[in-house]
Amino acid sequence: MKIVYGVVGAIALLLVGAVVAWWLVVRGVETPEHTVVTKDGDMEVRDYPALRVAEVVRSGSRDQAVSAGFRPLAGYIFASERQGDKIAMTAPVTQIPAGEQSWRVRFIMPEGYTLAELPQPASDDITLREIEAQRMAVVRFSGRADNQDIAAHEQRLRDWLAGQGLEADGAPVYAYYDDPLTPGFMRRNEVLIPVRSAE
Repeated sequence: MKIVYGVVGAIALLLVGAVVAWWLVVRGVETPEHTVVTKDGDMEVRDYPALRVAEVVRSGSRDQAVSAGFRPLAGYIFASERQGDKIAMTAPVTQIPAGEQSWRVRFIMPEGYTLAELPQPASDDITLREIEAQRMAVVRFSGRADNQDIAAHEQRLRDWLAGQGLEADGAPVYAYYDDPLTPGFMRRNEVLIPVRSAE
């Protein structure tokens, strides 16, 4: 019995250690600065500054496209297929519908880089661009972010927007903050919808 308790205790200790290690890693990953304009439970309106991104366009289902897009973008920031220094990983990875079964997958570049300062990709497949400052309505949720979850939260956000008298002003953005090994209950996901600013 003591052996069983010892094994269980060791497993529990390993799990706690893994969670702490994960938290320390996540805490050190840069996320875009923003100003919260309105907060209502898990809904927010945020103002984002202009952001520099690296993006690829991929076809297929949503989950296939984000997986296929992640690999070349990771190769770009880690300098495995180009000259120059590595670029720090940031969060979230974002995905935007770009047509029938087509998606833009983006890595947000760390703050402090201008577009001209970013290393040039080795392939024309990767595009560097600046996204204008924008106001976004956001809903945050945990879990694996499957199609059903995303659709349900997007609809909740659209309903909330209508109730607030706000007007959507562009395609939704799906944002994933964690790596595939992070347990679903610890994951942070968001749906963001650009909104027309009254200001």
